[in-house]
Amino acid sequence: MDSRDAADLISELADEKAEHAHADRFRGRAALLIAMLAAVLAIGGMGGGNATDDMIASNIGASDTWAFFQAKNIRQTSFEIAVEEIDTALLADDLSPAQRERLETRRADYVATIARYDSEPDPEAPNDPLRGEGKAQISARAQNFEAQFATASERDNNFDLAEICLQLALVLGSVAILALNRPVLVASAALGAVGTGLTVNGFLLLLPLPF
Repeated sequence: MDSRDAADLISELADEKAEHAHADRFRGRAALLIAMLAAVLAIGGMGGGNATDDMIASNIGASDTWAFFQAKNIRQTSFEIAVEEIDTALLADDLSPAQRERLETRRADYVATIARYDSEPDPEAPNDPLRGEGKAQISARAQNFEAQFATASERDNNFDLAEICLQLALVLGSVAILALNRPVLVASAALGAVGTGLTVNGFLLLLPLPF
């Protein structure tokens, strides 16, 4: 082997070593990207699970509270009917003073009960619209549960979309490692960025989803 052949061999070995080094760097970066995406996916999965639990709890709370409201409304209606019956009875001319007084006392009690059913704030927190046993307070609690459900649902939608993007990004990242394909890795990083943004938005709700 002459010096020229030796130089060519050394050059080929150097090129091959450089290619291996480049491939190792590529795989290392791709592996780091995959690890980061997997971590974000795990965090988003936890957030999605919590959002689902919140949706279930809020839905149950709203359903139970509206049922309580309806029961309260039915009882209030029965007192309103009783007041109308007393008003009719008070029109009679043959009532004794004692009978009329009893009816008027009963009517006043019923009217007070009807008013209490409309609004009965909690004595310990009279300015809190969510605390109390009146229809106004019960309705406010039910609407608050519905608002919590809507918020949890919006969070859940973000986490669901984030999970899809991150899973696709992980698949593309794996393909990029096997094929040593930079464009595929770039696509994986882009999907991962979208998934990460949706995960962050799932926790903070910075931006509403456009769909």
